[in-house]
Amino acid sequence: MGGVNTSAQWKPNVTVAAVIERDGRFLLVEEETAAGIRLNQPAGHLERGESLFEACARETLEESAWHFAPRQLVGVYLWPAVDADITYLRFAFCGELGAQEAGRPLDHGILRALWLTPEELQARRADQRSPLVQQCVADYLAGQRLPLAALRHYP
Repeated sequence: MGGVNTSAQWKPNVTVAAVIERDGRFLLVEEETAAGIRLNQPAGHLERGESLFEACARETLEESAWHFAPRQLVGVYLWPAVDADITYLRFAFCGELGAQEAGRPLDHGILRALWLTPEELQARRADQRSPLVQQCVADYLAGQRLPLAALRHYP
């Protein structure tokens, strides 16, 4: 491959996020981070052996106690974190909200799930974990959607 050293090849961290709207409010989580308490969509890392859709449904349940089925891709976002030597490749999905598992323990570091209007989210921009939180909501509100068939998973 033209003399490229593939053993030192850089790779981003693949993450998924759920952009969930109900009655004009978006599902978010408050989480403890090294930078303090931050807002994020239910989101997390893709794990070995799972599809992007499975990862998004799993992370949403683990972080918010809500069941979620991805139905459309809102967007793909590449973000180099400013406070760490890490780059995130986020796949954000919207879809169908299922039932809530009342009393289900949330992932370590997740304080609570909450529903915010776009205006409330904008007012808390300084509390957001990354600029991707606001951008995903903006893209969703603008109607940006791709069919899940745009993503291919091979066993």
